[in-house]
Amino acid sequence: MAWCSKDLFPTKMSFVYFISYMGLFINQGILVTASKSKNNTYSYNTVTVVLLTECIKLVAAILIYLKEKSPSSFVSDFVNNKETLLYYFVPAGLYCLYNNLQFENLANYDPTTYYLLLQFRVVVTGVVFQIVFQKQLSRIQWVSLVFLTFGCIVKEYGRLTGSGTAADATKETSFLNLHLFLILVQVFCSCFAGVYNEYLLKGRGVDIHIMMQNVFMYLDSIVCNGLILAYKGQLTDAFTASSLSSIFQINVICIMLNNAAIGIVVSLFLRSLNSILKTFASALELMFTAVLCWFLFGITIDVYTIIAIVIVSAATFLYAHNPVVNVPKDETQDKEKANGKSETV
Repeated sequence: MAWCSKDLFPTKMSFVYFISYMGLFINQGILVTASKSKNNTYSYNTVTVVLLTECIKLVAAILIYLKEKSPSSFVSDFVNNKETLLYYFVPAGLYCLYNNLQFENLANYDPTTYYLLLQFRVVVTGVVFQIVFQKQLSRIQWVSLVFLTFGCIVKEYGRLTGSGTAADATKETSFLNLHLFLILVQVFCSCFAGVYNEYLLKGRGVDIHIMMQNVFMYLDSIVCNGLILAYKGQLTDAFTASSLSSIFQINVICIMLNNAAIGIVVSLFLRSLNSILKTFASALELMFTAVLCWFLFGITIDVYTIIAIVIVSAATFLYAHNPVVNVPKDETQDKEKANGKSETV
C-alpha cells in the first residue's frame, strides 16, 4: 500500500507527526472561528495572543531540551551555535506574519474556504523546494501539485458565483480583492518559511539539537511579534490588566496551547519528513474541516466544495505513490558510507 511506503513515512513516529499536524491544524481553524464575535471581529488582541503563544513554545522547547540534557549543555549549545540564531530570523519573521494573518483571513473566510485557498501554496512550495534543495520533482509529483491548485480554483469559483455559504455571498464578487491578496501573502509566508526552516533543520543546523533550533526560532519570533506591537503602538497597551483579562479566557487559552503544540510538531515533521508532504497534510485537512464546520457552525458544504475535496483527495493519492524523499545531510552521508562499504566487500 502506498500509505505504508517507507519513502512516504520512513518511521512510525513520522506517521504520528503527520496525523498530529493535521489534527492540530484542523483544531486551530475551528478554535479561531469559534472565538469570533457576530460581526467577525475578535474581543482580544490577536498579536498579543501570537506573542504569548511564542513564549509558551519557547518554554516548552527549553523544558524538552532539559529533559534530555543538562542546563550546562543548554548554555554551551546556545553559545556555540549563536550564529544560527540569526538565520532563524528569516522563517521566524515569515511565520510571525503568517500567524497574524491567520486571524485576519479567518475573519473574512469560513475555515473550509480558508484552507482551500491556502492550497495555492502547494505549487509555490514545489518551486521553492526545487531551488533550495536542488531536487527536481518528477512529472507525477508536479501533476499532483497542479491537481491541488485546481481544487482550490474550483472552490474559489463556487464562492464567487454565489454558490457558497450565506457568509460567502456577502463578500466582494471581484476575484482580485484585499482579502485574496492577504491570503496570497500568507501563502508566500507559509511556502518560503516552511522550505527554509526545513533547510535549517536538515542542512546548516543538522548537528544542532532540534529543540535548540526551536529555541532559536521562538526567540526570534518573540522579537518579531514585539516589533509588530511596537509598530502598531500597542506594546504597552497589549499587556494592561484589561487586555490580559480578555486573553485569559478558556477559548483563547486553547488557541494558544494548540498553536504552541503546532509549532513543536511542525519542527519534528520537517525534520523527519519534508515541506512537500506538509502541504499535502494541509490539503487533507479540508475534508475533516468541511465536515466539522458543517456540524459545529452550520456552514453548508456546497457542490463546489465537494468537487474541490475530491480533486484534492485524488492529488494526494497520486502523490502518495511517488513521494518526495529528502533526508537530513547526516543520514544521506551515512547511507553513502554504507553503500561504499558494501561495494568494497
